[in-house]
Amino acid sequence: MTYPPINPLELKVFLNHIYELKKGVRKMVLHTMNRRYEEYAVARLRNEGIDYLIQRTGREQINLFFGRRECLQAIRRIITRPLNRLTPEEDFILGAILGYDLCAQCERYCARKDRNAPTGYGGGEKERTIFTRLPREKL
Repeated sequence: MTYPPINPLELKVFLNHIYELKKGVRKMVLHTMNRRYEEYAVARLRNEGIDYLIQRTGREQINLFFGRRECLQAIRRIITRPLNRLTPEEDFILGAILGYDLCAQCERYCARKDRNAPTGYGGGEKERTIFTRLPREKL
């Protein structure tokens, strides 16, 4: 098997993701890379015994998901279209699976929901549900 000329700087993050996965720092990775490195990346993942999924993102790029099999099974069911077309709920779940900061994911989810929310009752205001704080003993 021959590989295209490999620029180590372009693959440094990919190789670091593999290292972190093997050390248990991560359970799942989403790595976007140039398609010319796909053959090398797949061979490396197979050699390491790491499960993976590939999503084509265009002519030049791919999204390479790799890590725990049970996470990949869920991702396979969620990622049925380009990532920028995911619903706020799908985006939230994907971020959680990938181990992104949960509070940041909550903020992102709310911002995406607000952006997509229907406008209010003729006044141009967004309809909002107001949550009141529960007393400590009820939490």
